[in-house]
Amino acid sequence: MTHDRWDMAEFKERVDDVLRVFVAREAERFAAVDPVLDPVAGQLESSAAHGKRLRAAFCYWGWRATGQPDDESLVRAAASMELVHAAAVVHDDLIDDSPLRHGLPTAHMALRGAARGRPRSVSAGRSLAMLVGDLLMGLAGQLFATSGLPAAYLARARPLWSALARDLIAGECLEILRTGAPPDTADSLKVIRYKTAKYTVEQPLLIGGALAGAGERVRSGYSAYGLPLGEAFQLRDDLLGLFGSPQDTGKAATDDLRGNRPTALLAETWRVADDGERRQLRALLGRGDPGPDGLRAARELMLRLDAPGRVEKMITERVEEALTALDALSLSTPATTALTTLAHSVAVRGA
Repeated sequence: MTHDRWDMAEFKERVDDVLRVFVAREAERFAAVDPVLDPVAGQLESSAAHGKRLRAAFCYWGWRATGQPDDESLVRAAASMELVHAAAVVHDDLIDDSPLRHGLPTAHMALRGAARGRPRSVSAGRSLAMLVGDLLMGLAGQLFATSGLPAAYLARARPLWSALARDLIAGECLEILRTGAPPDTADSLKVIRYKTAKYTVEQPLLIGGALAGAGERVRSGYSAYGLPLGEAFQLRDDLLGLFGSPQDTGKAATDDLRGNRPTALLAETWRVADDGERRQLRALLGRGDPGPDGLRAARELMLRLDAPGRVEKMITERVEEALTALDALSLSTPATTALTTLAHSVAVRGA
């Protein structure tokens, strides 16, 4: 089969196949230690089974855009980006105490059952989830290192893995430390940049480029395209999180309100709210589940103040910035087409 005409659905299947086989084998080895580990091994597989595989796609096109051909070893290396994402999701859901992801119980909720009947089963479930996330991150490095690409290629990209982990954890720490602080749009955008934008778009592109031996001009272009696009991705996610349907997003619509998370949507609402509206907002934030009435009140307030409209404008500006940077790179037609399609898919999506 040839892959001259790239198709995202076909690519996703290829990545899914790599992950299914690799994670199943590692889960089997893990469970072989003791039968009591079976539920944890099952959660390991479940956590890796979901996702649009966007991070793998950006890594793939970071490679292909330099003129390199389609390569199964590269697809394996790109698939490792999805295990980084799976690890980040498990940890993020744990930190935020989110109940749902992809319409299913999150790892820490699912693993309570593994500890049922034991002392402090809730705490044990959280601890098991933390360890599942840690193991997924370790497996990401293992899959990358054993992808089959030449050692010299892997060595070029290895320093970027440290940067990826550092920035991702820095962003998560920023979100934790700024949760509950007075909402500020600049602070929220910094959280977005480090927690999501870099590891979702920019760093997978850079890793793919490093594997291919991309020069400085291309690497700079990847960053100029990837950072604003990654920010647009998370801004869209924040809008969908509050205004989307849980049936479509697979997540609880009240998560951001319940956690009083420092989103740009909340910051933009706060910025233009008067004293009375800020009191109303305070009453809805971080005080347990606001329920349907609280969610409706928050949505009405945000819409009245046009906060979603301003966030939509931020998304549009960032997508335009990314596409301008892409145009300046003057890549091949297939690469430009694929990266343009990906840009629209991450920023203009329904869930």
